[in-house]
Amino acid sequence: MMRFVVIIPARYQSTRFPGKPLAVIGDKPMIQWVYENALKAVDNVYVATDDDRIIEAVAGFGGKAVRTLSTHQSGTDRCAEAARIISEKLDFDVVINVQGDEPFIKAEQVELLKSCFEGDADIATLIKKIDSEEELFNPNRPKVVTDKYLNALYFSRSTIPYLRGVKSKDWPVAHNFWAHIGMYAYRADVLQKIALLPPGNLEKAESLEQLRWLENGLKIKTAITEHQSMGIDTPEDLLNALQLLKKSAVN
Repeated sequence: MMRFVVIIPARYQSTRFPGKPLAVIGDKPMIQWVYENALKAVDNVYVATDDDRIIEAVAGFGGKAVRTLSTHQSGTDRCAEAARIISEKLDFDVVINVQGDEPFIKAEQVELLKSCFEGDADIATLIKKIDSEEELFNPNRPKVVTDKYLNALYFSRSTIPYLRGVKSKDWPVAHNFWAHIGMYAYRADVLQKIALLPPGNLEKAESLEQLRWLENGLKIKTAITEHQSMGIDTPEDLLNALQLLKKSAVN
């Protein structure tokens, strides 16, 4: 039976929104929303951070946190260090990386990631059907193409695949296009391996970290979700989250 641990990388310093893990949504900090929603799907959840204020906040609501270095360039690297620390006291096979700025993550999304490891996946992530032309042609919305077994073939900021002979306005109904939802899970040994990989040419071209993993021959299994994650990147995003909460669209 596979053993899972959720690690939530969270840093206080952010160019667009300093201190956002501690921003209050409703009656609790954002990091607590993330933690409690992840806990609905996995028994062992940890926050990985380099900031005392976040560690104190996590301890305040009864959560677990590990201190990591402040020099990490990505959440993946922070997760890898945290996993090494946690492995000294906990046995696990798979690490699920839940972003610290997605307070309304659904437990079923985590369950979908877990299900990907019933096969031989190295890494798992989520995808969602694209329904609008605006989303389809938005370069800030990464797309993914898969094989018939839902293994990722390629990720791109461009619209892929290209539909020859079809007007662009008709693309969303002429073909199933998939948006990438940036949640990941990794086999424990694979996480340590990818943390050591240098950036690849495709990653540099598209500015998409997951292309580094494909370039190195790792298998990324995808699972289809109906839920769109809501990331909080700016104070304006926080206001939208507060409005969403006020309308009781989340719980």
